[in-house]
Amino acid sequence: MSGIHVVVGAGIVGSTLAELLANDGQDVVVVTRSGSGPTHKNIKRIAADVSDLSNLLQIAPSAVAIYNCANPPYHQWAKEWPPIAESFLGYAEKTGAVLVTCSNLYGYGPVEVPMTESLPLNAPGINGKVRAQMWLEAKALHDAGRIKATEVRGSDYVCAGEQSRVGSRVLPKILAGKPANVLGSIDVQHTWTYPLDVARLMQIIATDSKAWGKPWHVPSNEPKTQKELVNELAAVAGVKNPKLSSVPKVMWNLLGLFNPLLKALKETAYQFQRPYILDDSAARKTFGMQPTEWKQILKEVVAETRASDL
Repeated sequence: MSGIHVVVGAGIVGSTLAELLANDGQDVVVVTRSGSGPTHKNIKRIAADVSDLSNLLQIAPSAVAIYNCANPPYHQWAKEWPPIAESFLGYAEKTGAVLVTCSNLYGYGPVEVPMTESLPLNAPGINGKVRAQMWLEAKALHDAGRIKATEVRGSDYVCAGEQSRVGSRVLPKILAGKPANVLGSIDVQHTWTYPLDVARLMQIIATDSKAWGKPWHVPSNEPKTQKELVNELAAVAGVKNPKLSSVPKVMWNLLGLFNPLLKALKETAYQFQRPYILDDSAARKTFGMQPTEWKQILKEVVAETRASDL
């Protein structure tokens, strides 16, 4: 579909999505506070405060879609997300652009069953409630015929870098033959989502009308415990007998006194205290999408981690 695609955010999902769209021949505008983003002949990078609707309208008076890949500081979601979300809703209504949001599973709160899109959004924590409210407001405007909106929900990312629990904190140590520790149990089954697959699904649902008005779970591979994930990454890297342990709860509480991010992460500690399984069958069936092959993911994560250390 011709026209401008506005991608807000240049983290791992935003940058990957922008490149997918650009490689597909689409005109892409990447908007961030700093003007960062991938370099491509079809990508224009702009620095702007997206919480101001007038800025978005000035940047792109019209668009095929606006993709919410923004990533405010985790411990400031309650303050920073509402004005940004309101701006996106206003943009979608004034321009007719499809609003495609990159979200997560926090809105469901603690669950005992594999998560499907039909589960109620009963999150008890602040960040979970923020995410749930964002979708409920978008859904209400969509159902009223005022906007077109949809969103993708993935589990914790498996990737290199800071946007993964095993990225910058764990994998570099394992590759160096050093012991590492993680938050939560190392032996609980957990779904891991690859950021490329998040971007792929966002690209698909932006222009497929049957996707609009609904959330979609990102196709992901079979669940792995944190221990299994680290062991498999180590095996790909040629590292034998990686040493992994869990941060003691008392230490987590202590660190949270000085680190606002760790304190905020306690809200979703339940995700690694019991099986946390994503049911992605709806997206697989509806769009015919499969996750990136697991062995390929492991190879790419190891390669990217090693490259970042050079």
